[in-house]
Amino acid sequence: MKKFGSAIIFGIAIILAAIFLGKAYTDRAKPDGEIRVTGLGKTDFSSDLIVWEAKFGATNVNLKQAYITLESNKKTITTYLLEKGIPANQLIFSAVKTNKKNKRKYSANGDYMGEEFEGYELQQSVQIEAKEVDKIERVSREITELLNQGVQLYSEAPRYYYTKLADLKIEMISKATKDARLRAEKIAEFSGGKLGELVSAKMGIFQITGQNSKESYSWGGTFNTSAREKTASITMKLVYKAD
Repeated sequence: MKKFGSAIIFGIAIILAAIFLGKAYTDRAKPDGEIRVTGLGKTDFSSDLIVWEAKFGATNVNLKQAYITLESNKKTITTYLLEKGIPANQLIFSAVKTNKKNKRKYSANGDYMGEEFEGYELQQSVQIEAKEVDKIERVSREITELLNQGVQLYSEAPRYYYTKLADLKIEMISKATKDARLRAEKIAEFSGGKLGELVSAKMGIFQITGQNSKESYSWGGTFNTSAREKTASITMKLVYKAD
């Protein structure tokens, strides 16, 4: 009788062990009970601030004469821009850079014979930062007209910015979060479960590229300044509990 009781207890122990092992295996095969999604927020916008810069200079063997020519060019440029409707307080002139130019000399046999002084090269730039994007764009294209007045000037490509970037970023985060939430709800619905509470939210990199451009996203964030029309985007990674 005693042996029979021991056998029963031993059998029950084997059954319980099998149940626990089976449950452990089943639990291991189950998903971790989380739904992970990535949402995208994206919008097009137009820049509302333009920064344009042009460089000009003068060269002469006499330093004083080079400065006189440079000042004359500066006056011509200033007059031109004022006539184009640019306020004087928007004209920012840089400090003058002075460079001594030398020319290498070689003999008829090609041997180096030292350097010969050619003159002084002076350089200065003018920069305009304004919200009148159309006006400054037009000026940046037309300023080469000064070449006809003897002013050697190099106009750089305008740079474009957006002054309400902080507000735009908040809008993009909202869009990306909403998109991620919708994705998570669909996943829960198709899997026959319910979407639980939000566990974590992680914001991706804010990217600004030119509209319809082939620019690649950067891990550190892309910030386009060459295109007036831009596209902003950001991602949000959300983790929800799955009920």
